[in-house]
Amino acid sequence: MSKILVAIILLLSCMRVAQAEKVSREQSEETSAAFFRQKLFSVDAQDTSRAVSCYRIPAVTTAPDGSLIAAIDERVPSCGDLKWSRNINIVIRRSTDGGRTWDRVERVADFPDGQSASDPSLISDTVSGTVFLFYNFMDHDRAKDEYFFHVMRSEDNGLTWSGPEDITAQVAPEEWRGDFKFLTSGQGTATRDGRLLHTMVNLQKGLHLIESTDGGLTWQLLPTAIVPADESKVIELPDGRWMINSRVNEGGMRWIHISEDKGRLWTSSPHPGLPDPGCNGAIVHYPYFGGEAGCLLFVNAADPEYRRNLTLRYSTDGGMTWSSGLVLVEGDTGYSDLAVLPSGEIAVVCERDGYTVCEVIVVAPEQIFGQCTR
Repeated sequence: MSKILVAIILLLSCMRVAQAEKVSREQSEETSAAFFRQKLFSVDAQDTSRAVSCYRIPAVTTAPDGSLIAAIDERVPSCGDLKWSRNINIVIRRSTDGGRTWDRVERVADFPDGQSASDPSLISDTVSGTVFLFYNFMDHDRAKDEYFFHVMRSEDNGLTWSGPEDITAQVAPEEWRGDFKFLTSGQGTATRDGRLLHTMVNLQKGLHLIESTDGGLTWQLLPTAIVPADESKVIELPDGRWMINSRVNEGGMRWIHISEDKGRLWTSSPHPGLPDPGCNGAIVHYPYFGGEAGCLLFVNAADPEYRRNLTLRYSTDGGMTWSSGLVLVEGDTGYSDLAVLPSGEIAVVCERDGYTVCEVIVVAPEQIFGQCTR
């Protein structure tokens, strides 16, 4: 759908928003008139053949053909993170109809007991047509407490995947071997000049970017440490600058980091307009609203203390200011990610119900932009 057509739809829908916002969000997950929503992954205590303690750490991307790919941790013996669990798998589901229906759950990273894969993240490269799936890996028997980074590739929009490639040595210096480090779950980004960017957290040495300038064949570490920052997302702004939006576990808000020289130098500042309890959120570019440059979308658990009130916001000034926000989930929520569909709709995935459920919420453009005012 063209940008012009999407813009027309947004204008025509402005008068419908007030009525839509009155519809209760407590209706059926499957048929809510406010948002289309459904469970993607959920714990089934009755399914003894597929015992799973919880589903955590969702990621979503729009593949080059417009289909959606959602990935998540399938945590088997407990809900413990990678460091404390011997059996975590990466599972995915695909949708080719804008998130309305989904293929069956597929395990794409499933190692023997003692080897765990965790924290999936995705980059969709429309230039090469490749979707990259990253995850953190640990061998509890042979390299306990050492973190490794794997990447898999799909050339057919997530239908099939290559075997895992270990890129740890390319992006992590040998002296970091014992450090607590991980690739941020959710997603990286592709820039207009052909770079692929992702964020890596080293709890001892700060946040760093990794990049590829050859379409993902090789990866390298950018040496500048960015602080304060925990799990973070990087995007390219319309003017070519890079922005990192960061979780910081103190202060009750996000931090923003800006680079004008492709990641060598950064300016950093807290952002009181984005309350956050210390939780992973997501930021993406949205091309169908905000003029030629488009706008930014951001989603997170928008509370300074607790993981609750999942809120979607937009910014038309490069992330300097943000809309008051559209609440997608009132109450308990956790990590979240989002992707933009060719239709202009927005797909949000999020943790719910004490990490026993991962839900997808599809937001129509008029529901976030249709008010026509900030």
